[in-house]
Amino acid sequence: MFQAIVNNKTFEINPDGETITVNGEAVAWDVTQLRDGYFHIIHNHKSYKAEVVKADAATKTFTWKINGRHYTVSVKDKFDLLLEKLGMSQAAGSKVNSIKAPMPGLIIDLKVKTGDVVKQGDPLLILEAMKMENILKSPGDGEVKTIKIKKGDSVEKNQVLIEF
Repeated sequence: MFQAIVNNKTFEINPDGETITVNGEAVAWDVTQLRDGYFHIIHNHKSYKAEVVKADAATKTFTWKINGRHYTVSVKDKFDLLLEKLGMSQAAGSKVNSIKAPMPGLIIDLKVKTGDVVKQGDPLLILEAMKMENILKSPGDGEVKTIKIKKGDSVEKNQVLIEF
């Protein structure tokens, strides 16, 4: 399941491989990619030209131009929704002073060092948990003040890993 927010309107999307359900209703459409970033869509016997104007993979936000109108789309996948449900998503606009472990695991790589200046979405470290590698990214712009762990350390949930 995905959640898409289009111009501040929320849609629940369930792709099952053949059909897509939006807010519980099946959507019949035909999408053809014309070239990179350009698509032709037929929905309810109407034709649409769609173009990806801007894509920010770090924040999962996209700007589309469909038949000359711009739409801003933010996407949350099942992992984003789970973190939000568990209360582990960062509040928008809040100043984050540290990165904490979202779950117990093993630090398998550090991507920054003390004094590094990072931007929102920059990878900070890789945490292995439940046999999966999780890249923890910077929630905002800042300077790394302290790194409280090193490669190979085991960490517990909510343990402070990096301070800004």
